[in-house]
Amino acid sequence: MRKLPLIAFLTLFFAFQPLAQGQKLTRTEKKIVNTVSKNNDEARTFLEQVVNINSGTLNAKGVRQVGMVFKEAFDNLDFNTRWVGMPEEMNRAGHLFAEISGNKGKKLLLIGHLDTVFEEDSPFQKFKMVNDSMAHAPGGNDMKGGDVIVLYALKALHENGLLNDAQIVVAFTGDEESTGKPLTVSRKDLIEAAKRSDIALGFETSTGFNYATVARRGASGWAVEVEGKRAHSSGIFSERTGAGAIFEMSRILHQFYTDVKGEDLLTFNPGTVLGGTFVNFDPMTSKGDVFGKGNVVAQKAMARGGLRFISEEQKERAREKMREIVANNLPKTSASISFTDSYPAMGPTEGNHQLLGTLNQVSLDLGQGEVLAYDPGKRGAADVSFVAEYVDCLDGLGTMGTGAHTPEETVNLNTIEALTKRTAILIYRLINTKS
Repeated sequence: MRKLPLIAFLTLFFAFQPLAQGQKLTRTEKKIVNTVSKNNDEARTFLEQVVNINSGTLNAKGVRQVGMVFKEAFDNLDFNTRWVGMPEEMNRAGHLFAEISGNKGKKLLLIGHLDTVFEEDSPFQKFKMVNDSMAHAPGGNDMKGGDVIVLYALKALHENGLLNDAQIVVAFTGDEESTGKPLTVSRKDLIEAAKRSDIALGFETSTGFNYATVARRGASGWAVEVEGKRAHSSGIFSERTGAGAIFEMSRILHQFYTDVKGEDLLTFNPGTVLGGTFVNFDPMTSKGDVFGKGNVVAQKAMARGGLRFISEEQKERAREKMREIVANNLPKTSASISFTDSYPAMGPTEGNHQLLGTLNQVSLDLGQGEVLAYDPGKRGAADVSFVAEYVDCLDGLGTMGTGAHTPEETVNLNTIEALTKRTAILIYRLINTKS
């Protein structure tokens, strides 16, 4: 193997070394970093504790129990805490809010969620180490790990007496994975907190150590209902019988694919299709059944799906095209389409990019490398989207891991300390920036 000259070797060696830890940090910021390191073992233990409490969205008791563990921890940091319950008919536990008040610097809203996709009947329930750095953890990555980063970043600032006269609201929702309806109730307190804030930081799962989210697509549901004429199949296509409900549904879905598809960051997906003589569907469980025969023209068909978009304008353009397609019926059929709003879009605003620049500088000063904007087409919706209309936002600041929403979900424990340092310094700088 050909050897490099010494100067060339040293040049390459130092080019690939990280910047020295704390190279551009102030004396106070170095104290914050050291405090995060001191508390890191405690943070990992805390994460295991809350992961081992089942908090599937529909397990209201478990969600509240996790909330109470965090509530006590924020109480110990001298935050004013409150549990916001939801009406019983919504079948959701509620949300935890923790707050300190002041007039210094930027007013911050820090967003997480307490619930997971793993309900009480899931076989995946407990935190278990895989090796010295990775653990299988239901909801540990999405997103109890992000909640722990928020808590221990604030703990480091508190222990150094650096939260005095700052306004920080922590909002940990209890139904992010399956948002309670109506949204005017389930997201009322979150939106109100945003209206008296300058900046929102979301701690959903990180998309990589050197990425953050400046834009998220919104999410909307749609449903198509089709009626045809029930008749013997020998008469299909005739003037008397027409095309039947299943052919009409097929036409509609095909035209969605050919005529609506194409805009950047716009996607839509039919998740359920049923058709036949009789159709039953339960929207609460997303389960249904049909009855039909090959010699009978289908009289009913239905489809349920989702729509993802990067702006309200894009959403409305797509909806209008879908309405036009649904209205252009095959013979002897009729169809209707309805839409349900879920998550609004978080657009890639100038303010969001400026926040990314601040985070990037923090990361560089910590010797952690450059932080870039992540592709919004690869991210799902999240609670931060509900407040994007009112404040500058940055998301994806949580833990790293793999397999979120699956029984193979892992959390990378070795990244928690570094990400908590990054969060603590970011918060410190923002609350010391003039509004």
